[in-house]
Amino acid sequence: MTTDVRATAPEAGRRIEIFDELTPEQARDVLDLIAEAARTDGMQAVSEQGRLQLKAFLTARDAAAGGSGEGGGRREGVRHLLLSVGDRLVGYAQLEDTDPVEAPAAELVVDPAMRGRGHGRALGSALLAESGKRLRVWAHGGKPAARHLAQVLGLTLFRELRQLRRPLAPLDIPEPAFPAGVAVRTFVPGRDDAAWLALNAAAFAHHPEQGALTQRDLDDRKAEPWFDPKGFFLAERESDGALVGFHWTKVHAEERLGEVYVVGIAPDAQGGGLGKALTATGLRHLAAQGLPTAMLYVDADNPAALRVYEGMGFTTHEVDLMYRTET
Repeated sequence: MTTDVRATAPEAGRRIEIFDELTPEQARDVLDLIAEAARTDGMQAVSEQGRLQLKAFLTARDAAAGGSGEGGGRREGVRHLLLSVGDRLVGYAQLEDTDPVEAPAAELVVDPAMRGRGHGRALGSALLAESGKRLRVWAHGGKPAARHLAQVLGLTLFRELRQLRRPLAPLDIPEPAFPAGVAVRTFVPGRDDAAWLALNAAAFAHHPEQGALTQRDLDDRKAEPWFDPKGFFLAERESDGALVGFHWTKVHAEERLGEVYVVGIAPDAQGGGLGKALTATGLRHLAAQGLPTAMLYVDADNPAALRVYEGMGFTTHEVDLMYRTET
């Protein structure tokens, strides 16, 4: 385990510890902190991928493996910043430096009861130092406090990710119409893993997060309680069985909210209405479960996708903003 400890006065007793690997106890404390902030803020300050990377430290397999290499909880290029005051964990940041082109990306959260004391700025300053002042930071929900922190740190707006929602009752969308020669079935864990990963990489070659998913990332998601292969739809060519598209749905059980988790189309199958048909298939699946609402995420600079989703009744619910240092 690599650890770097930094004092960050003026708050008495404040320190920031930087780890490549967390103990199960540390990871549990961080997840509790994230959950407490989510209850206050009404949204998650750390993305699903970030939370999965924390959960990896909790399993017995990871503990037994000692966190060494990609087989344990530790991931190359990912660092964890824990901010404490005395013995109390009050802030957390995750820094991922795995993109060969883009600047390292970060997310951070501060205990709601301890905000307004400079802890967010201290974490932001530590992230800038760790990244060599080459940094991207997500502000989920785009709240004023996050925008102010970005300004204080000298970051500028770089990306806008919109969360769209629509009611599922009534589901006033046309019956899915698939291109000739394309059949739809559901995902078979294990059998379809490699083919899906290859399709996902091709469909999202332009996307810094989604296109880089690995078998480990897929396994992490398959191990989550929400995973249901019956809601993971694959489109394949009938002539050779090659995958040409998919719609992976997700159910947020506590919120009774369905999600268009990800829709991907092979480059040579785009433009023929396959994406719209797969989206409709997934929405019908979610509606059949009695869920009142569906959501999805789409980049604001993807007007083609926005037009499709808005044409299917989705409207903007909230936005996530990414800020970065000047490059």
